[in-house]
Amino acid sequence: MSNLRVVVVGGGAAGFFAAIACAEKNPSAAVTLYEATAHPLAKVRISGGGRCNVTHACFEPRELAKRYPRGGRELLGAFHRWSPHDTVAWFAARGVELKTEADGRMFPVTDDSATIVDCLLAAAAKAGVEVRTSLGVRKVEAAGTSLAPAFWITLTDNTEFRADRLLVATGGNRASAGFTIASALGHTIEPLVPSLFTFHIDDKRLEGLSGIAIENMTTAVPGTKLKEGGPLLITHWGLSGPAILKLSAWGARELAAANYEFPLRVNFVPPHTRESLLHVFAGLRARQPRKQLGTWNPLGLPARFWERQLTVAGIEPATQWAGVSNTTFGALAARLTTAEFKVVGKSMNKEEFVTCGGVCLGEVNFKTMASKLCPGLHFAGEVLDLDGITGGFNFQAAWTTGWLAGQALAG
Repeated sequence: MSNLRVVVVGGGAAGFFAAIACAEKNPSAAVTLYEATAHPLAKVRISGGGRCNVTHACFEPRELAKRYPRGGRELLGAFHRWSPHDTVAWFAARGVELKTEADGRMFPVTDDSATIVDCLLAAAAKAGVEVRTSLGVRKVEAAGTSLAPAFWITLTDNTEFRADRLLVATGGNRASAGFTIASALGHTIEPLVPSLFTFHIDDKRLEGLSGIAIENMTTAVPGTKLKEGGPLLITHWGLSGPAILKLSAWGARELAAANYEFPLRVNFVPPHTRESLLHVFAGLRARQPRKQLGTWNPLGLPARFWERQLTVAGIEPATQWAGVSNTTFGALAARLTTAEFKVVGKSMNKEEFVTCGGVCLGEVNFKTMASKLCPGLHFAGEVLDLDGITGGFNFQAAWTTGWLAGQALAG
């Protein structure tokens, strides 16, 4: 289809990927991407601590779809059409090699997000995408028919023009124009609440331990089905790390409804229970009665953390194993396996600010990312009510939905 005029709203991962896919498939199309800020791909640049967690080495679509608290069912078919394998191959074909870390996260071998940003900017330029920054879309009106879609576009500088196809990929920021545009064109917006956030906890058991990481533990919110495991990080304000971020993603709506005040139960030494850990302590006391608890930590916990748990349980670190009663060991075992903390608030995770909520998924065709309500309108990325847990899954959803939308936009 020649002389096709395609407008992409939003200069993030999904918007760029869609614009490139569209322009590469239909070189005669005029593809223009509008980014309201001066900084396209800003989230790509800061993600993963500036390294950019491009995707995850989870290559089986059914397993991959399980990593999305919202949108997994809809993304399953989409992942069969564009998977992490395709993402890796796409970047490799453009000279960017990715590596897989022990936890499955994939980064550019350069460990520099600029590699990904530069690749996307170069691919867009090569494909003929016109990128306009510091210029957003203020208003959109549908002006065509189902057979010949068209839109009147009004930009933030009050320029008006007609376009044939429109992609909204403005991300999950509630202040973005994407939700206003989607609503005006008939779409339902599911309520927006944060996902992937850290927990505020004020507790003497954590005071002064900021920076300590525990490699494997489990968390749960009593009274709910929420339960997650993985690495934990103690921070100045409470708890963070993958185990907490995953819990926050699955519980985004429930925890928002609780106004971010709820009990958190933590097992620092899974799969131990209080009883199994008490049995371990009794065995250690019998074998090494003269060792001091403070200098011999048999559970592999960080030394400062272990010493704090002893102190809180009323055990002097210099105490010998032989000098601790079953009752005291029972109390220590309980503190390590069923510790309960009171969460009193949240902080957004700096590297992955993700939103639960957005354009209703039932109103979008996930084969083409086309609106079921407005011909010629497509969506991609986090403007939709879909989000993944931490680990590269949100970017993979952006690449997948962006590519599918781009193919369809090309006509």
